[in-house]
Amino acid sequence: MDLRFTPEEVAFRAEVRGFINDNLPDDIRERLGEGHSPRKQDTVAWQRILNTKGWAAYTWPKQWGGPGWSAVQRMIFLEELQTFPAPEVNPFNIQMLGPVLIQFGTEDQKKRFLPRIANIDDWWCQGFSEPGAGSDLAALKTAARREGDEYIVNGQKIWTSTAHIADWCFVLVRTDPNAPKRQMGISFLLVDMKTPGITVRPIISIDGSHHLNEVFFDDVRVPVSLRVHEENKGWDVAKFLLGNERTGIARLGKSKERVQFAKRMAKEMRANGRPLIEDHEFRRRIATLEIELKSLEITQLRVLSAQKSGEDKQDPLTAVLKLKGTELLQATTELAMDVGGPLSMPDWADELEALSNEPDIGPVWATEATRNYLFLRAASIYGGTNEIMKNIVSKGVLGL
Repeated sequence: MDLRFTPEEVAFRAEVRGFINDNLPDDIRERLGEGHSPRKQDTVAWQRILNTKGWAAYTWPKQWGGPGWSAVQRMIFLEELQTFPAPEVNPFNIQMLGPVLIQFGTEDQKKRFLPRIANIDDWWCQGFSEPGAGSDLAALKTAARREGDEYIVNGQKIWTSTAHIADWCFVLVRTDPNAPKRQMGISFLLVDMKTPGITVRPIISIDGSHHLNEVFFDDVRVPVSLRVHEENKGWDVAKFLLGNERTGIARLGKSKERVQFAKRMAKEMRANGRPLIEDHEFRRRIATLEIELKSLEITQLRVLSAQKSGEDKQDPLTAVLKLKGTELLQATTELAMDVGGPLSMPDWADELEALSNEPDIGPVWATEATRNYLFLRAASIYGGTNEIMKNIVSKGVLGL
């Protein structure tokens, strides 16, 4: 098993890095450099730049507008975006729905939606989870009753990321409540968010951001032509999609970026009368994280090498990537927050701030580091909880 990058792959990394450096708009570069999360307009602007280059749909084959890259090239591309940092492409568009339509969509669906998905002319969100149907997704209750050429959809979704800014939503619905197995009665629909009967309510998360939502469907009419794959076969589509969702979920590049960021800021912060970067305990913590990141990188290369050689693509080591990757993502964001110390305390009472005219306690990067830390507490839940990943590792890797 060869775990070294080829000369061509090394040259490809340099090409990607150079393109980001030369083409990322200055205002986006500055915002993300301070630790801000990308806004919708940032992601749209950058994804369209990438799409002009032919790189936005980086997981897609050339036939449908992708670059046709290898798994290693896709990993390098994603890592370079995360470490620069630059906005990542909309995952609901590129990693999830795009491959689903390529695999299961009709020719009309592919021609209608894929170019718009790649150029982010439509912003998509994912309507899967429901109250009582998160990890046990097959327990979903949102129902779609067919009437002629339409489905009438009623039900509720929750934790729907970016639904408040989305144009469309791909939704799992129950079309056969009497199916002998729960998974057999589910269908996959494409729903225009402007359709009458859709209500979106915000969920403000612990970092103070509006990213999550509840979505309610009350007699929402969806054309049958917007069903992907066969009726009651939506579970096959969902399994395929979730496999793509977990690709790259280790976020190795993001963790590396957080360590690099912490080291830069630690040169400015002082502890016991000297720069924090000179503190022995802080340096030990940095070294430990960098060793673990290198170990995770090697594991990732092992998985990619196995895929390249044609071995089982459902390698249980991918669960290790998700499990350890999210643990390190949380640990590195905590490190960046800790560098700011007391200055990382965010002031989210905007109305009180406006009345008192008091400035933030610390620099922008410190408070944004705390927002990142709080938001990424959910990283060990989304895409398959780490508890589930541990079960997969115990069976598939350790043979328990």
